[in-house]
Amino acid sequence: MKKVIIAAVLAASFNLPVFAQPTAAESEAAPQALTGNAGLFSQYRFRGITQTFGRPALQGGIDYAHSSGFYVGNWNSNVNSGAGYPNGNLEMDFYGGYKLSVGEVGFDFGGIYYAYPGSELNGKAVKNGELYVGASWKFLSAKYYYAVTDYFNAKGPNGEKTDGTGYLDISSNFDLGDGWGLNAHVGHLSFRKVANASYTDWKLGVTKDVSGWVFGLSYVDTNAKGNCGRGEFYCFSNDIDTTGSQTGSKRMDAGRATAVLSVSRSF
Repeated sequence: MKKVIIAAVLAASFNLPVFAQPTAAESEAAPQALTGNAGLFSQYRFRGITQTFGRPALQGGIDYAHSSGFYVGNWNSNVNSGAGYPNGNLEMDFYGGYKLSVGEVGFDFGGIYYAYPGSELNGKAVKNGELYVGASWKFLSAKYYYAVTDYFNAKGPNGEKTDGTGYLDISSNFDLGDGWGLNAHVGHLSFRKVANASYTDWKLGVTKDVSGWVFGLSYVDTNAKGNCGRGEFYCFSNDIDTTGSQTGSKRMDAGRATAVLSVSRSF
């Protein structure tokens, strides 16, 4: 159970849905499971990019998993409108899929939809839809996400569609015993039709389970182009208008290195 809780915390910090894999005995005794999670983070980093302008995030969700392998869930976090969600301050993710195991190898197939209630960018509510496929073996996992809509409403310089944008996540999680865990991650975003928007992100972190409360500390960094002096793509303002123009009084490199502190619990 401690491994499941730690995995949930690590996934929450990068907005990746995760579910417990029941043993055969557990599946027979409990053919379905409903679980929840909640956590407080010093900031919300999605694929290495800050979503809260460096400020704290309250996150939580609920998951339903059936022993057949099918699952659905919802996850939520506060966000800053300057991250690309004009007039929006809430992210709501809805996902579902199917998991199966072949020997020691696990497979995961599904889809996820990101919604930002109240947001408006170029006349439309901000959204993103992705399909994903993943595989895991012992302490290693890999998952690839493929956008089937314009990537968070983004368009190319001449209005080109950005569906087909992809993100590859490779992660590892180590149980060190006595409630301690070590985790590492590297990911790469291939942003279709948008210049200087593709990048690689990475993370190294440690967790400690204290009576079901999981405390975490992670180092997060990217090579995303966010130099504000040069006006690069990942220079974020603390606010933007519905055309995407930066209107806030502050600017920051949204992908710069940082430490993320967290405390979370599953129930």
